[in-house]
Amino acid sequence: MSMKPLCVKLSVQPSRGLVDEKFTVLVQNLLPGFQLTVHALHQCEDGHSWEAFAHYTTDATGTVNVSQDPSLDGTYSGVEPMGLLWSLRPVPGSKSGLRMRKMNVQTPMVVTISVYQGHQMEGFLDRVSLASVVVERWYMAPGVRRVPITDGKLTATLFLPSGAGPFPGLLDLWGRGGKLVEYRAALLASHGIASMALDYLTPQITKETGKMVDNDYFETAYRVLEQHPQILGSRIAMLGLSFGTSVTLRMAVYSQDVKLSCAVCISGSHVQPIGGSVEQILAYFNRNADKTRFDENNQVIWRDLLLPIPTDPSLKVDMGGLQCPLLLVVGEDDQNWPAHECAMDMKEMMERAGNSHLLTVLSYKNAGHLIEPPFMPFARASTFKTVTNPPTKVMALWGGELVAHSRAQEDAWRKMLVFLRENLYGGMKHGASFSNL
Repeated sequence: MSMKPLCVKLSVQPSRGLVDEKFTVLVQNLLPGFQLTVHALHQCEDGHSWEAFAHYTTDATGTVNVSQDPSLDGTYSGVEPMGLLWSLRPVPGSKSGLRMRKMNVQTPMVVTISVYQGHQMEGFLDRVSLASVVVERWYMAPGVRRVPITDGKLTATLFLPSGAGPFPGLLDLWGRGGKLVEYRAALLASHGIASMALDYLTPQITKETGKMVDNDYFETAYRVLEQHPQILGSRIAMLGLSFGTSVTLRMAVYSQDVKLSCAVCISGSHVQPIGGSVEQILAYFNRNADKTRFDENNQVIWRDLLLPIPTDPSLKVDMGGLQCPLLLVVGEDDQNWPAHECAMDMKEMMERAGNSHLLTVLSYKNAGHLIEPPFMPFARASTFKTVTNPPTKVMALWGGELVAHSRAQEDAWRKMLVFLRENLYGGMKHGASFSNL
């Protein structure tokens, strides 16, 4: 069947939006029963290309609505409004172990959505599309300000929401990969929460001195938020993923200076030597290195390093001493860390202590370790560079299953935003800025 390219109408709305915002893909002006492939292509900042595609058949009006019609095959199947994003995968021939992460949040993630005749599985770049649309996905909403922080020898970036404020604040900690990772903090600022991304494993001060940071570093970051003229110093949260959870929990329970309104911990653990430094906590994890396993693809499984969960109270954070609301987000197929087992142990500890009313647990079957903002492509395994000296590069198995993990990311993000709003905005006096919510 021959089709003139100009006959086909392809629209994506909104064509410019936040990365956690859904879009609608509509293909029109085709014959009824026409077979087509909708294709998404994105080139990352590292030069690697990712694609997703799905097969559709037009209805009696010659239309396909991706939000309502089922994909028959491709990188996803069934009715999946955002499948063209969360099922993105490296194009054939790419190197193994890739993980998509936005480095420069001041530029958008650019995705080209195209329509091809027939049900195609490969060779898209060699084919002529019937229609194409370029879509921009942003982490920073219009008006969000990116402010590099140099106070207190911190390696950090503060993202301030649009408007005068004052806004609640949040300290955002990633895991053992180190580096300054900004995209989650930028997206949270786009939702009205002033958020600071903090590099605490590979900051400039560590590069200069050769020494890992201690509690003072995190307390300094907290004070920068607390004292900022556009931030409500009495309404500050911490968010940690993976090893960032270890820091978040110890600061929430033991720090005399850090007074949190709430905390969110994703895919982490409370197991650590109490009173230990960051370096000592990492050393404690590594002392069980002989428990490291490898799957049939030689991918590293680290979850056993903390199992069984210790019964010695000196080897885990005293969750009974927690005084602020806590949200735990865990994947039950996490192959990197025993996050689900740790969550259950924390729940037991808080039930015994009488403060379990502060705890909310979101546990997702068949979700893995890297529970990211919604619609981000799934990585069951990827290359990981440790912060040990010397650094080593491994293929880490994170776990999870494509559809279940993608569902978990969407659900957890939505519920986390509700949790943060309730605990950071709840009871605020009239006149505070909610314009970005």
